[in-house]
Amino acid sequence: MLLKAALQLGDRADHLTEKSPLLGAIPELDSMAVVTVITLMEEQFDIKVEDDEISADTFATVGTLSSFLANKLAQ
Repeated sequence: MLLKAALQLGDRADHLTEKSPLLGAIPELDSMAVVTVITLMEEQFDIKVEDDEISADTFATVGTLSSFLANKLAQ
């Protein structure tokens, strides 16, 4: 899982669901970690994420982040 690797969540990542909150709920997800997650997505899935495509809503939950990625991959 991308979040597990980027945030070094260990076994805690096994308990994440689509509805699991991210920003504000996972202390490891700070501004630098957001950049790391985006960079990993770009590298792993060969996509380009523009600054104006993401907001706090993108990182609201695991589901919103997954939806964002799915939309990027469908383009």
